[in-house]
Amino acid sequence: MPLEILTFGCRLNLYESEVMRGLARDARLEDAVLVNTCAVTAEAERQARQAIRRAGRAQPGRPIIVTGCAAQLDPAGFAALPGVTRVLGNAEKLRAESWDAAGPAVAVGDIMAVRDVASHLVESFDGHARAFVQVQQGCDHRCSFCVIPLARGNSRSVPLGALVREVAGLVDRGYREVVLTGVDLASYGADLPGAPSLGQLVRRLLAQVPALPRLRLSSLDPARLDEEFWTLLADEPRLMPHLHLSAQAGDDLTLKRMKRRHRRADLLAIADRVAGMGRPIVLGADLIAGFPTETEAMFEATLSLAEACGLTYLHVFPYSPRPGTPAARMPQVPVATARARAALLRDMGTAAVTRFLASRVGSTADALMEQTGIARTEHYAPIRLDRPVAVGAVVPVKITGVTGDCLDGMVLA
Repeated sequence: MPLEILTFGCRLNLYESEVMRGLARDARLEDAVLVNTCAVTAEAERQARQAIRRAGRAQPGRPIIVTGCAAQLDPAGFAALPGVTRVLGNAEKLRAESWDAAGPAVAVGDIMAVRDVASHLVESFDGHARAFVQVQQGCDHRCSFCVIPLARGNSRSVPLGALVREVAGLVDRGYREVVLTGVDLASYGADLPGAPSLGQLVRRLLAQVPALPRLRLSSLDPARLDEEFWTLLADEPRLMPHLHLSAQAGDDLTLKRMKRRHRRADLLAIADRVAGMGRPIVLGADLIAGFPTETEAMFEATLSLAEACGLTYLHVFPYSPRPGTPAARMPQVPVATARARAALLRDMGTAAVTRFLASRVGSTADALMEQTGIARTEHYAPIRLDRPVAVGAVVPVKITGVTGDCLDGMVLA
């Protein structure tokens, strides 16, 4: 029976799941179910627990190994679920010795004591046409709503040289797009000698891996974007014109209570800067609806920010209290209200995507074919092509129309 991996949450978890695939294979655990959990929201934890119970009922006796952020925070709770044979912490899951059959049933150490992060030579990403590369782990900031620093530890970066080797290896294996990922990607390098910035990392990767056609970045902290990054975003065609911001809210008092390091004016300034660049760049953002103490006027400020900034891809969360965080002790917004506000934000995002897709008709793009049979443009817009294209290939296309929530395209070569 082949190894089954259930991954919840972020792109960093996707990367780590592929690292663990190799470690489990080397440890001869091919028959196991591996559940890589997420702790961003209560719903993410609920889904992981549900998946574990379902796996235990479906195939009694099959080993179930649980890891990830939720397991790091509540190892005893996950170990007690029926069928779970082992629980690994976020540091332990990436170490070969943790996968030894003679190891303890629960191996979850003090994540705050971890001081470094290693690169891993991942050979493939099952079910994905693009490759993910971890450049950074952990977070030094303590947003009042977020439990992830407690699950991931302090910020630590992978050295530049190791990242160049990893990306070059992925390109040699046929990947045409690489996505850089981390917990706090924009803080890359602060802990390394010379403190290289994210912009310096991007420049070096593009310079030293010239065969890489497309480099994409995951979510970014608006407060930490350096000037070299902005120069590259404006001038470097291999850096994808798709910027996703960890914005969270559009009201200054809400942002202050969240302990974010940016304010509304900073987000508006980023949107203005992007609008003034020589090429079209699509903006996305993470937004939280119903944060504690959020009034209707505060929520309206977030709605107006999304419109004023021209945000297209909205990743919306109804606020979910996380045990041990300051926000969980603040006066809560009713759950129904938070959900209703999240629905309004999602509707705004749907309308923004519709407008953006319509604006691209008649233009040309380079599209990466995914496993689903849908390709993605540089702006991450989905596009159906007029003829078959190999998965992972990047082809030039003419955008001819829109059908539903997807572009239509004609392959030009």
